[in-house]
Amino acid sequence: MKSLQDPVAVLKGVGPKRAADLATLGIDTVEDLLTYYPNRYDDVTPADLENVQDRQRITTQGTVVSEPLLSHFGYRRSRLSFRLQVGPRVIMVTFFNQAYLAKRVALGQTVTVMGKWDAQRAQVTANKFLSAGDQEQADSGAVYSVNKHIRQATLRGLIKQAFDEYQNVIPTLLPASLRQHYRLLDRRTMIKALHFPENVGQAKAARRTAAYEEFFLFQLRLQAIRQARRHANGDRILYRNDELKEFIAGIGFELTGAQKRVVNEICRDLREPYQMNRLLQGDVGSGKTIVAAIAIYATITAGYQAALMAPTEILAAQHAEKLSRVFAGTHVHVGLLTGSLTAKQHRELTGAIKRGEINLIIGTHALIQDDVEYANLGLVITDEQHRFGVNQRQLLREKGAHPDVLAMTATPIPRTLALTAYGEMDVSVIDELPAGRKAIETRWLKVDQQSEALHFLRDQLATGAQAYIVSPLIEESEALDVQNATDLYNELVEYFQPHYQVGLLHGRMSAEEKEQAMHKFQRGEYQLLVSTTVIEVGVDNPNATVMLIYNADRFGLAQLHQLRGRVGRGDRQSYCLLLADPKTDDGKQRMKTMVETNDGFVVAQRDMELRGSGDVLGSKQSGMPEFKVGDPVGDLKMLQVARQDAADLLRTPHWDEQDDNQPLVLYLQRHQLETHFD
Repeated sequence: MKSLQDPVAVLKGVGPKRAADLATLGIDTVEDLLTYYPNRYDDVTPADLENVQDRQRITTQGTVVSEPLLSHFGYRRSRLSFRLQVGPRVIMVTFFNQAYLAKRVALGQTVTVMGKWDAQRAQVTANKFLSAGDQEQADSGAVYSVNKHIRQATLRGLIKQAFDEYQNVIPTLLPASLRQHYRLLDRRTMIKALHFPENVGQAKAARRTAAYEEFFLFQLRLQAIRQARRHANGDRILYRNDELKEFIAGIGFELTGAQKRVVNEICRDLREPYQMNRLLQGDVGSGKTIVAAIAIYATITAGYQAALMAPTEILAAQHAEKLSRVFAGTHVHVGLLTGSLTAKQHRELTGAIKRGEINLIIGTHALIQDDVEYANLGLVITDEQHRFGVNQRQLLREKGAHPDVLAMTATPIPRTLALTAYGEMDVSVIDELPAGRKAIETRWLKVDQQSEALHFLRDQLATGAQAYIVSPLIEESEALDVQNATDLYNELVEYFQPHYQVGLLHGRMSAEEKEQAMHKFQRGEYQLLVSTTVIEVGVDNPNATVMLIYNADRFGLAQLHQLRGRVGRGDRQSYCLLLADPKTDDGKQRMKTMVETNDGFVVAQRDMELRGSGDVLGSKQSGMPEFKVGDPVGDLKMLQVARQDAADLLRTPHWDEQDDNQPLVLYLQRHQLETHFD
């Protein structure tokens, strides 16, 4: 019996070599092939040559009136030319590097060619050739994303063969009620109209159905994971409320309204009998660390251990130092576990963790090594969680029986997109900065205004402030004409010494060298720290009030915002200076956005509009899928509707017993093993 899960090798003309070639496009099954949708459609209507523009891409049809002339030049390069009569005109058609077409072109033959029109020479530089027998393909004009292994014509032929042979076993996944409500096509009609549309309107209707189906199925998987977790066993962390209130009262400052709201959401989760799976989003400086500290303290009052995993040793050490101060005088015992420990130190610390003597363990991926055993792990926190791979986060979770999970990120993601990328998680947002925090003033200067920036810097240093100076590269690069950190360091040493001391920090230094440079800056021995983006996370110096970024247009918006967040952490007015001469509109827009707003969520929204959601989130790490048809930015309203529809369906009593929903039940069963519980 035929099934869409049949391997593509069942199709005629697909042997082991071609199956391997198709796999490079992510096509392994017949369903993969049928859902490998075109990324655009060529306009295959023959153009009126009297009305087309020079350099315009056109389709034209005519009769071959000269023998094809094939000439070779260079290594495997060729030119094929012939004359084509189109109505009363005779034009020249030229194909480059498609020598095989010479055998298909014959005098008197009617052909269709597609390419770029050269009005002056009355010539089409063509890239697509269709003879009369190919006219069925010309009707669709479907263009697919291919690579060096698979040609367009090969892919089209296989899709046609697969549809002809398997169209009767294509199940419609969307329930009839949703299809009727939104006027969507059944799946077989949708797939046919996407690959072989009879007109533009049919293709648009099919793409609309495909986009909704993608969003709905993705959200259904996420909502099913979320629902399954809600019913999974978890430890109820019955913290001591009086102790927790006393700890919060002794912090020394009033929590913001947003922090209080988020703390309540987390504490409510801790007491529930299922595993917490919550994402804590907060802009740079919004106070996520103290929220995490409260969650840690609550967990420890209930007799459990807590673990905090950071992506770098610098950040892990900073967390350990800061939290040791926060928990001074309490029964929280902090241990820092990183790869820099000696064998003896590692052995002693892991022993104390196993015995439960250390109840807050902070570290890098060293936390998930095989020899690290926990006495009673109740809470797992990952900081900058998008920097960890799926497996790393899962391994840490598996170190305990059923630990609650809190993922923190200072990389703002528009809330609507966070609900998509992290749809199986509960999302908490700290959208309010602590009282008294002054907005960072951002200025964009052209590169020839460097001296103005350095004068400003000198004035700030004279008041006792410190500054970061960031360069995109460590060493000389012929590919990029940008200032590099080592040259910049030498230049600034000459400019500022002997009055001010300059330090250097970059990714190729050893962990010990980085730590030493950072500590000297924090202790005030360095007034300026020249750095690469190592300081994006990890360095916390309230006395630093200026961030000067060279070649700022080389950085993305999110990265610029993260860098800016290294200043403005004290009571003094802080500044971010962007030195850049962007050549592109996007580059100019990034600079303008930085000057206009300090709000990380506004920055993230602009970043997403400029770059697209996949690039912003990083599809592999964030869990954000690369949708085949749907655009999470352009189709945001549809995405939100699909999310609500999926949640509503799963909340319907006995939904999985209804006949109309059986294809969805099978779909979820098939994808359950493929879905990362992360």
